[in-house]
Amino acid sequence: MKLFGWNTKDIGVDLGTANIIITVKGRGIVLNEPSVVAIDKKTREILATGTEAKEMLGRTPGDILAIRPMQDGVIADYTATGLMLKNMLQKVCQRYNAGKPRVVVGVPSGITEVEERAVEESVLQAGAKEVYLIEEPMAAAIGANLDVSEPTGNIIVDIGGRNNGSCCHFTRRNCD
Repeated sequence: MKLFGWNTKDIGVDLGTANIIITVKGRGIVLNEPSVVAIDKKTREILATGTEAKEMLGRTPGDILAIRPMQDGVIADYTATGLMLKNMLQKVCQRYNAGKPRVVVGVPSGITEVEERAVEESVLQAGAKEVYLIEEPMAAAIGANLDVSEPTGNIIVDIGGRNNGSCCHFTRRNCD
């Protein structure tokens, strides 16, 4: 089975501690927002995600929770991450008529099986038809146009994001 076909709606997600970046096949990056969600504690409804929710951090009344549900590249709050993903994916799917897309999610290379299942379930609950996980160093190597099928040495350094909103940077060095 080909992962990306002509008539499919395919989405890539970089689910980061600082930012979530979503790409749509043929469109490039369509969403780059802080990984923050604001939730009504009583109703468990989303009040805001991304930049709008980030502005609420530390400034909400007692009945509203504004949090960063990702820590160290993994899901720290499963429910909040699921709600945040659902909201952001729905925005993208509505804007780009993606329906129930296939979604590829970059995950840290040290992620546990339990954390993998949590990511998969969150994305499925957010409306995906299928979910594929790829380790972030492999995604970076592919993005840097390295031939990942060749047994050559390369170093991929993911500096990562900080909670101050800086974005990820990848450095490539050929070790031949």
